[in-house]
Amino acid sequence: MAPRRSLRELTIAVIGAGRIGQAIIRAVKPCAAHIIGTGRRDETLQSVRNLGAEATRDNAYAVSRADLAIISVKPYQFPEIAAQLRSRAQGKIVVSVVAGVKLATLRGSFPGATVFRAMPNINALIAMSTTALVAPGDQELEEMLLVEELFKCLGSVYWIPEEWMDAWTALVGSGPAFIAEIVDALVLGAVMAGMPRQLAYKTLLDAIKATAEHLTQTPLHPLELRDEVTTPGGTTIYGLMLLESQGVKAGLMRVVQGSYERGRELGEKIDTAVREKLAENNASHS
Repeated sequence: MAPRRSLRELTIAVIGAGRIGQAIIRAVKPCAAHIIGTGRRDETLQSVRNLGAEATRDNAYAVSRADLAIISVKPYQFPEIAAQLRSRAQGKIVVSVVAGVKLATLRGSFPGATVFRAMPNINALIAMSTTALVAPGDQELEEMLLVEELFKCLGSVYWIPEEWMDAWTALVGSGPAFIAEIVDALVLGAVMAGMPRQLAYKTLLDAIKATAEHLTQTPLHPLELRDEVTTPGGTTIYGLMLLESQGVKAGLMRVVQGSYERGRELGEKIDTAVREKLAENNASHS
C-alpha cells in the first residue's frame, strides 16, 4: 500500500485571499509544500507575498498548479469563479468555504474533482477557528484526512452532516459577531455603573474565558452554573429578571434562526445562479 500523502507534499491554492483566505495561508504555510493565493487588488497580492506565498490574479493558473484548491470568495462571486475554474479543477481536491454552497452545487460546478465543504470562523485569524467539514458519501479516506489535517492548522475540526451546515454557519460562523456585540453591551452597562471601559472590557473577557473553561471541564448544564451564581434576593437574580423582561434569550434564539434562514436563502440563490451560468456556458459552446 502506498504511503498516505501529507500537506508537505502538496501545492495548495487559495482562491480569494481575503481575511479568511489569508488566515488559511498563514496557518497552513509551515505545513504545505507550496501555497498560491489569488486576489484582485494590489494590496491583497502584497499581503499574500508578505505571508511567504506565491501571489497571482490568475485563478485558473493557481488551480492548474494546485493539488488542493480552497474556494474562499464572496457568495455572489461563486458562480463566475466556478465557471472560470470548471475545466481546471478535474482530478483536484476542491474545498469551498463559501457560505450556502452545497455539495451538489460543488459537484455540478467541478466535475471530476473531489469536493468538500468547510465553514471556519473569524478566529482562524489567531489559529483558534472552530471549523465544520462536510464530505460527499463516496470520498476516499486519504482525501478526508488531508482536508482534516489542513483545517486542524486553523484550530478545532468537526465532521458534520450537510443538513446541519446552515445552522453551523449561523451559530459558529456568525457567532463571534454576536458574542462581540454582547460583550460590548455588557461593557457599556459597566461604564454606565461607573467602571472604566478598559477595565470592564479586560475583566469581562477574563470572566468569559473562565466561564467557557468551567463549562468545558465540568458536566454542568449552563443553567446549573447560572443557579450556582444566583442567590436569593441578590444582584444576579435581579439582573436575570431584567434579561427575561427584555426578551434577551428569545431574541438571541431568533438571531440564530434568522441567520440560519438567510444561509439557506443564499444557498438557493447560488444554486440558481450556478445553474444559469452553466447553461449560459453550454449554450455559448454549442
